[in-house]
Amino acid sequence: MKGILAGMRVVEASAFVAAPLGGMTLAQLGAEVIRIDNIGGGLDYRRWPVTETNQSLFWNGLNKAKKSITINFRDPKGSEIAQQLITAPGKDSGFLLTNFPAKGWLNYNELKQHREDLIQLTIQGDRHGGSAVDYTVNPAIGLPFLTGPRDSISPCNHVLPAWDLVTGQMAALGILAAERNRYRTGQGQHIKLALEDAALAAMGHLGFIAEAQLGTERERYGNDLFGAFGRDFTTADDVRVMVVGLTLKQWRALCRATETLAAMEELSTSLNIDLNLEGERFKARDHIAEIISQWISQHSITQLQTAFDREGVCWSRYRTIKDLVEQEESCSTHNPMFSQIEQPGIGRYLAAGSPWDFSGIERLPATPAPRLGEHTDEILANILGFDSPTIGKLHDQGIIAGPEA
Repeated sequence: MKGILAGMRVVEASAFVAAPLGGMTLAQLGAEVIRIDNIGGGLDYRRWPVTETNQSLFWNGLNKAKKSITINFRDPKGSEIAQQLITAPGKDSGFLLTNFPAKGWLNYNELKQHREDLIQLTIQGDRHGGSAVDYTVNPAIGLPFLTGPRDSISPCNHVLPAWDLVTGQMAALGILAAERNRYRTGQGQHIKLALEDAALAAMGHLGFIAEAQLGTERERYGNDLFGAFGRDFTTADDVRVMVVGLTLKQWRALCRATETLAAMEELSTSLNIDLNLEGERFKARDHIAEIISQWISQHSITQLQTAFDREGVCWSRYRTIKDLVEQEESCSTHNPMFSQIEQPGIGRYLAAGSPWDFSGIERLPATPAPRLGEHTDEILANILGFDSPTIGKLHDQGIIAGPEA
């Protein structure tokens, strides 16, 4: 089975989230993605969460479907081999994805001397090349003062590295866009993608920046949906749910399911507002919530689910991650995105493949991450043409390494 990017070869030198995610995105679409790591593993090889035997679920989760070669970069011969791999010939190769500084063996201008049409994408902290991670970018753009309880005055970070995830997808897209340009013009290039800029762009696209520039300081609204109606409630059997009435269709479905159509008409009249308008629903959210809460608090989760699903309400129940894994069908092999994989050193568990479902090509199943150095000899032989004695000598000299025994 071949993915939609079959034949494409990308070399990746990376750590943490954004760059490995970008590489895995391409790998799960069928590209051959080769991780270059230092012997013994890179900065994030033992990144938490880890198993009891200190195997990183983080590293293995972000490196599925890739190949691995380990090289001693401190040795000039090792750096030379890495550059040879990055610039190896072939119309579907010559791609480098990294979040390490573009210097030494990753220097674009030096690499370009070996392959003029090289495409290199370098993820940076900020546009000046400074250091930044998701957990420093997010505080700097203001969102922690919009996150958390409404009555809090302290910043509240969230656990999802949103800007890393956005940047990782942008990195994959950037490489594919540059590949299309190279296909048309023959031109290679160095693309710089700053984590901070990815976050700032999203803040601008969503109206946060313009809102502040025009004089409005957005308040903290807790779990409320900004600009329409959405809030969390507790059922009669103490299950917490989130309900949303963003669109008019969703709003009417919610009112029908909770038997509150008449009450909402009365509320509209008393407040002299039109609750068919999402902004008006936001203004009246506390009044609306009081009415909705009366119905939800008197019904069990089973009763709520029956009524909500019958009317097509947009809602969900709050779950722990453990609950998600144990209870949700969509987080199982009933969802074709998921497969049970056997990950070396860890064991068997559920893993996600690509979320894209193309109509014209079958989705590739999730496959394990490589063992560190698993493909060293294969890559050197098949791509660089090294013979067995040469490869053996490089092992003996400590310039390359294979998988741990």
